[in-house]
Amino acid sequence: MGLMDGSQVGSNEHAGRMPVLNNLSRTALLLVPFAAAVVVAACSNEGPPEIGGKGLHCVDDSPQCIAQRSSALADLNNDKSRGWIRQPPQASAYASGVRLFAYKQKKRELNCEELNVARREADAGPAVLRGPDGKHLTTTQIARGVMLAQEVGRELTTEAKKRCKV
Repeated sequence: MGLMDGSQVGSNEHAGRMPVLNNLSRTALLLVPFAAAVVVAACSNEGPPEIGGKGLHCVDDSPQCIAQRSSALADLNNDKSRGWIRQPPQASAYASGVRLFAYKQKKRELNCEELNVARREADAGPAVLRGPDGKHLTTTQIARGVMLAQEVGRELTTEAKKRCKV
């Protein structure tokens, strides 16, 4: 036997204290991974992981970007909780169009609260794209994002008027 189970520890003088020390050691060993996870989470400035990942921010027309956006759109459409709806979008997410296309595809499934969140997001798109957060985008990316946001905003408003108090 070894030190962890308290047997064969050496002198009898410490034998009475070993079960307590042994239990503390086991507890400490079990808590170390948990404590490390808490420290890492507390030090992280990031919120919950963004559903859709890289594809939301990939705005060029390369085959790789197109594939990432397609994958991100599938992620959003497959998210049963629709938690992404309450995650604030960045300018690049407007420019990529992924979230806006997801709203177009999901509009009939959204409840009234989600429709209102989506409408506010779509309506905010042009200002975000034209503002300081959109300065890294090309004028073409901004123009496409603005047109898509306006189109989706109109569609979401029409859907909300059919089913919700607007």
